[in-house]
Amino acid sequence: MPIIELQRRMRQLGEIRIGRVVDTGRISQRTGKPIMRPEKLNRFRLTSASKPLLEEVSALYGGQVQPWTPANGGPAEWEVFTEVDRLPVLVPPREPVTQWYEQYKGSKCVRRCDGVTEQKSDKPCLCDPDKRDCQITTRLNVMLRDVPGLGVWLLTSHGFYAAVELPEVAQFLATTRGYVDAWLAMEEKQVVRDDGQTARFMVPKLDVAVTPAQLLAGQGAVSPAAVEATAARAAVTGEERPAIEAPASAEKPSAEDFLVRARAVTTLAAFKVVWDEAAAAGISPTPEQSAEMTAIGKRLQSAPASPTPAAPPPADPDLLWQQIVSAWPGSMSELHTAFAETTGGLTSESATAADLDDFLTRLRNGAL
Repeated sequence: MPIIELQRRMRQLGEIRIGRVVDTGRISQRTGKPIMRPEKLNRFRLTSASKPLLEEVSALYGGQVQPWTPANGGPAEWEVFTEVDRLPVLVPPREPVTQWYEQYKGSKCVRRCDGVTEQKSDKPCLCDPDKRDCQITTRLNVMLRDVPGLGVWLLTSHGFYAAVELPEVAQFLATTRGYVDAWLAMEEKQVVRDDGQTARFMVPKLDVAVTPAQLLAGQGAVSPAAVEATAARAAVTGEERPAIEAPASAEKPSAEDFLVRARAVTTLAAFKVVWDEAAAAGISPTPEQSAEMTAIGKRLQSAPASPTPAAPPPADPDLLWQQIVSAWPGSMSELHTAFAETTGGLTSESATAADLDDFLTRLRNGAL
């Protein structure tokens, strides 16, 4: 079901960064190329292949949009150094955070491990647990609440504190079963090393303006149905600006609110989502409301399953590329580089539907 998958996962619009690479002024004797080093920032930097999107970011958060070429030699994009260290975001309810131990050679990922199994070879972890060759990689996907475009922005961190803190917060927010209105912020941490030197580095974090109890009651969250309905509308009309707003009030939903939603669903799975959310909100239905909810569940449970027709392989290049972007675990620059290496130098624009379909098959089979 590729269309539903695209609506649920959404495309990647760009990346949120908390650092950059700068020239040291020295030349490598081995490669003859400039030696670069990472530099931390105290304001967010955003990159994207879309200049108009970053112009919207610049209008909201300051900074000038300028051309940018990734250090790994990937396709040219655009970047903006904003003037803010807090961004209003929506945290999606489905796997907002992923974590792997990864090792790269150039721009190609050669190992991706969960600490037990190396995914590409399907063999036990290849690293020494006390001295890993792989680098811990934490990826957070969020929507920029006030920026046009229905899709997510990726933040990638290789730091220890982000690895232990971000997943716990994001997974807790995901239990609300909605897109949570939150803030993505930067925080400087200081650590005294064994040699007595103090290391300073920036750590991304998520903040919300409501209490944990309010979150669990469904307050401060936008329902997935609202987001997916907007995505579906945009796919039909071509609308780009998301018509998604956080709830205007923090009132607890009533039993009647959940009953109205239950009447509208057509599948047992959708009904179970409404039922679970009602239970989490601690509603107190009347006997009549409770009886109607139970009757709806029984009716859907006894309804015959609709046969799912076999869908032909998608042949539209744009749709295939969107599926590739949705399935790709890394950044857009890494994707473009891997695609060019696999297809003999083709780009997403010059590739045929057969080229794109072959790449997508390889990606899904773990051959990349």
